[in-house]
Amino acid sequence: MTGEEGTKGEESVTAVFVALKLSLLRNGLRQSPVRRTTYITTLVLVSVFAAFQFLALVVLRGNAHAASVTVLLLAAMALGWAFMPLFFPSGDETLDPTRLVMFPLRPRPLVRALLVASLVGVGPLFTLSLLAGSAIALAHGAAAFVVSLAAVPLALLVCVALARAVAAANIRLLSSRRGRDLALLSGLVVGIGAQLANFGMQQLGSAGLGELDPVADVLAWVPPASALGAVHSVSEGEYGAGLAQFALSAAALVLLLGVWSRTLTRLMTSPDGSTLQAAEPAGKRERRSGGLARLLPDGRTGTVMERSLRYTWRDPKTKAAWATSLVIGLLVPVFNVLKGTGSVYFACFAAGMLGVQMYNQFGQDSSAFWLVAMTISSTRDARAELRGRALAILLISLPYTVLVVVVTTALLHDWAGLPKALGLSLALLGAMLAAGTWSSARFPYSIPQEGYRNVAPGQSGLATAAIFGGMIGAVLLCAPVIALTIWLSVEAGGDRWSWLLPPVGAGYGALLVYLGLRLSAPQTARRLPEILAAVSKG
Repeated sequence: MTGEEGTKGEESVTAVFVALKLSLLRNGLRQSPVRRTTYITTLVLVSVFAAFQFLALVVLRGNAHAASVTVLLLAAMALGWAFMPLFFPSGDETLDPTRLVMFPLRPRPLVRALLVASLVGVGPLFTLSLLAGSAIALAHGAAAFVVSLAAVPLALLVCVALARAVAAANIRLLSSRRGRDLALLSGLVVGIGAQLANFGMQQLGSAGLGELDPVADVLAWVPPASALGAVHSVSEGEYGAGLAQFALSAAALVLLLGVWSRTLTRLMTSPDGSTLQAAEPAGKRERRSGGLARLLPDGRTGTVMERSLRYTWRDPKTKAAWATSLVIGLLVPVFNVLKGTGSVYFACFAAGMLGVQMYNQFGQDSSAFWLVAMTISSTRDARAELRGRALAILLISLPYTVLVVVVTTALLHDWAGLPKALGLSLALLGAMLAAGTWSSARFPYSIPQEGYRNVAPGQSGLATAAIFGGMIGAVLLCAPVIALTIWLSVEAGGDRWSWLLPPVGAGYGALLVYLGLRLSAPQTARRLPEILAAVSKG
């Protein structure tokens, strides 16, 4: 084959991949009106946001801190390009190159075709809008304008190549159970990012954009932000620095394409380890529980605790719920302290977030609850089942609640308020567990195993009533401890007796859990068929 024929062949492969990307997009929109409406709505919202972002960047032209803002925006955008494929692997069907192993494709034309096809979509359009607005804000003079014409596509290609290289290197992970765990944790990452962005904007509102300059000066030499750094340097007359920054982005693109090409070659030529039969050694010993399982109580209670802890670690949705509660339960009090609006009582938020895990315990089992139901023949069995689940949650939530209270108190330097916050948190945790056992027996609902929905269709109202009704009930159950805390806070000399609140809160919470188990166990044993029917709808 001559060089001209090879070039034509590579161009045809690129055209086929672009057409394939457009066909996948078009056929995906034809699957359902809901998907089509969602895509169109997303496209409109992103376009409007991109237009406002473009205008805002253009308005920055001539501002002393324009370079800092644009460089940081591009660095954040590149970070999103790198990690979003890990959390949303199903958003682009072309991310998995192993689907092409049966086709006679060479790495170089395949990389070129996938790179060009990756430029089709909402994400590249939004990034191009950011880059174009940034270039207009930074380019001053003919030389800077010429550099920006090359810097904008270069930065866009670096972002796309970075996303592809990361996705290809982790494609085995993305197609496994751990990859689904990452996808379910995406909401947590977005929530934490939103909290950090909100806190950063508030700090900038009081300190000014000048606080960004030191960080931006460093990121201006990190690809792909160095491409915009080159435009700014040339605008300032620093041609040597601009050339070096542009060269860094170009070198990063070449390096990413090389890594991506080698990863594709390995993926297309090596067997998938998940399909290979692993030989088991003869005389393999029976696997026994060890570690923490040896410390659990004997009988049904210990068995239920171990099973619940295994579900917490292995089930993607249960793991995501726990991770969300643990992180948000700490972030809310800490962020309020950092913003200057904190109080030791914000630490009670952690107890509330963790106590929610007790709600809808049987819904987490889904249709497999029939195995549990077959082992419950009396109120005593039901009480042991609920007690084991409550103790498993308490094993994690109790030390974490104490940790959040201590951290919040230390940040506020309000050690006098530690006993009050700790006692109230322990009482609230016990009340949440008690209300959760009762709610699990009276208002069970199904949690779909696939997708991002946490409630089966038709059960949203039931889930809302169960969770929010139980939370309100838990607060009402804590009324005696709340009243005691208020009285000690307003009473002269009440701080001398505040040390009584932790044992009082712990004892009162334990009493509530005991009463909750006593009241919920008979209902659980009596309503097993209704519970199974409710949790099997998903």
